[in-house]
Amino acid sequence: MTEIPGTIVVALGGNALAPPGERATIHDQFRHTRESLSAVVALAREGWHIAIVHGNGPQVGDELERNELAHERVAPLPLGVLVAATAGWIGYMIQQSLQNALLAAGVKRDVLTIITQSSLDRTAPGASEPTKPIGHALSPDTVERLRGRGVPVGQDGAGYWRRLAPSPEPEDVVEADAVRQLVREGKIVIAAGGGGAPVYFDERLYWEGVDAVVDKDRVAAILGDRLGADALLILTDVDAVYQGWGTPHAEPLKQLTVAQAEALLESGELGKGSMRPKVEASVAFLRGGGKRAIVAHLADGLAAIRGEAGTTITGDVE
Repeated sequence: MTEIPGTIVVALGGNALAPPGERATIHDQFRHTRESLSAVVALAREGWHIAIVHGNGPQVGDELERNELAHERVAPLPLGVLVAATAGWIGYMIQQSLQNALLAAGVKRDVLTIITQSSLDRTAPGASEPTKPIGHALSPDTVERLRGRGVPVGQDGAGYWRRLAPSPEPEDVVEADAVRQLVREGKIVIAAGGGGAPVYFDERLYWEGVDAVVDKDRVAAILGDRLGADALLILTDVDAVYQGWGTPHAEPLKQLTVAQAEALLESGELGKGSMRPKVEASVAFLRGGGKRAIVAHLADGLAAIRGEAGTTITGDVE
């Protein structure tokens, strides 16, 4: 595959746009979105080819709650459709905010949002097991109410009780070739929103939706590989990858090789629903040919690109 020069995939966490503990209104989410884009504007000014992937964990959980509150008057929508719906409105929010930021900076670049589908093997072991936290933190009363209705709930990496949804491993982005062409033309493309609407291929019906959510960091790594990207920048609500996270001896790790990152994963230190998918995605991206992956706080994106913040993971030292 011919590599596109100077291509980066930027992954924005849904929790970064709607932080835990904050019942973020749409105005708050627009504000957080605007605060997240300084690194993207700087990359656009420097001429990078850019694709943006975003999460939707808090937002899709809110959509499920709206479904439940209105179910007596309006037919509920399945989870896979809600993933596509949130990809649309979060994409619009990022698109408009970035367009305004680019105009203010005097940078002329087109910004587009594309609803993409993430293909998966729905027969794979664990594909239907609810493991991924979505929505906001739940009160004890709500936890009991949801359990009584058979809705899966569990604790996330920070100890909050949240809804759980199946999160199968993605295999590809169905529209990756179209995204690649647009990125090659210099357009900034927002794709694989919320990890992309999950689908599987049926020999008779062709593409069919799945009621699940796909991890956006893993999809970002796949999209990065399909674009021939140089770098993967994962922006979240934590400032770095930590050794000893949650202990008095927690220490941010500024630099890691792939081997060191894999050793950290094997040690079991990284929470399954928090930092672990980000490091796994970074390793997969680098093993696929990427040059560097960076995990940083939403507010530190520009400094992280310069190597001044976050955790940078690179190929193994020879």
